[in-house]
Amino acid sequence: MIGLSRRVRVFAYTRPVDMRKQYDGLYALVVAELKADPLSGDLFLFTNRRRTRLL
Repeated sequence: MIGLSRRVRVFAYTRPVDMRKQYDGLYALVVAELKADPLSGDLFLFTNRRRTRLL
């Protein structure tokens, strides 16, 4: 179990993402599409086209 010391928001990106993206690509996606700060401590959830994998 993961203990969280503060309120953490979870953002789920609903469109499929190419799972070969590097951290920089996902970082840019969070900034451009979700309008969020990737370094805020919040969690970001991505899925592939078939929705069989989560990242």
